[in-house]
Amino acid sequence: MALSPLTALSPLDGRYHNKLAALRDTFSELALIRYRVKIEIEWLKALAAAPAIKEVPPFSPPTLAQLEEVAARFSEADGEAVKATEARLNHDVKAIEHFLRGKFAGNRELVKVAEFIHFACTSEDINNLAHALMLKQARDKVILPALDRILEKLAALAHELADCAMLARTHGQPATPTTLGKELANVAHRLVRGRERIAGVKLTGKFNGAVGNYNAHLAAYPGVDWEKLARGLVEGLGLEFNAYTIQIEPHDSIAELFDACARVNTVLIDLDRDAWGYISLGYFKQKLKEGEVGSSVMPHKVNPIDFENSEGNFGVANALLRHMSEKLPVSRWQRDLTDSTVLRNMGVALGHTLLGYDSCLRGLGRLEADRNRMKEDLDGNWEVLAEPIQTVMRRYGIAGGYEQLKELTRGKKGITRDSVHAFVKGLRIPEAEKKRLLALTPATYLGKAAELARRI
Repeated sequence: MALSPLTALSPLDGRYHNKLAALRDTFSELALIRYRVKIEIEWLKALAAAPAIKEVPPFSPPTLAQLEEVAARFSEADGEAVKATEARLNHDVKAIEHFLRGKFAGNRELVKVAEFIHFACTSEDINNLAHALMLKQARDKVILPALDRILEKLAALAHELADCAMLARTHGQPATPTTLGKELANVAHRLVRGRERIAGVKLTGKFNGAVGNYNAHLAAYPGVDWEKLARGLVEGLGLEFNAYTIQIEPHDSIAELFDACARVNTVLIDLDRDAWGYISLGYFKQKLKEGEVGSSVMPHKVNPIDFENSEGNFGVANALLRHMSEKLPVSRWQRDLTDSTVLRNMGVALGHTLLGYDSCLRGLGRLEADRNRMKEDLDGNWEVLAEPIQTVMRRYGIAGGYEQLKELTRGKKGITRDSVHAFVKGLRIPEAEKKRLLALTPATYLGKAAELARRI
């Protein structure tokens, strides 16, 4: 059976294939090999630029151009060649070394220094930098821009609906009114903090040999400052240098990044569920799409499937992200291989995250507030004004204000404007305060909600 979107085992490469092209270019097997090739070449260039390593003289401009071209124009055919070598050697990183030796066979400068390809390296020197660069690329070029689109949409809705009064529900029961815009602004504010956490993670890298001590390096060149050379390589790639490691870079920064991503996903699950609920209440309508079907048997249905798909994908993503953030920093003694297969699923976790973003944004784009429906709820729940009335009573020293309003309203249906006004008119408070309370309605008892929504 030929592999296609219809026959793929994973829905990421099947049903959702077209939505994940940006991550496929970063986390595919081909992408991993391409990043490994880049690291091997950067290390060879660093050796050539070190005056103390005389056996690797500085490269000529044409040779440097060739090195850059091999990394920049690494093709699918190149990847196939590496995989063929790996099948023979049964080692993925060693296959990169053999591939590069073949690529450089026609260049005398490079042939002379062929033994310095992968010089003093353990595979994890190459892998940890490749994985860090993959994550950096995905975060900066794919994940954060996708999250920003959700933030922009939420901010726009918050401003548009800043004064759209709605009945709040705490414990699922009618509660102090708010505005629909303010509720969306709350989510946007949480996401801003979450975005800062994702963007602020400093991805780390190491290049210090088999157990992190530069043993082989110093055996060959005891006079070279290998730590300085390694630091220059790592920082030159835009990563933070980690001077203290075992054979592997301990993955703490990857765990921090995945924890930050999972936290944002959790905030968006909260949004998905609330949006689903507001659609159910009728506070939101969903824009109709020509030709779309909501149910195979019930023609009237317009289901909130975008928010449901978003929630489901975030759940899968978080299961993987949290497993990786707990597992990756743990390695037996100086090295075990349990991280290798786990790291290959980074793209899967972020793929489901990206699908969650996409569905959530699509859902937000279909929402239309039904102000009349919200007004109906507000008009039918005058009991929510028990809070401001008893609070004003407290200000003027009227004893038992809370208890009086509790007696009037708690658990009772059919509280009306007239019954609330009758109570207020009997209060012994200044006339100006009485007039202010009588002017209050559930739709105007909004505090700073509109102001806060417009501020986001």
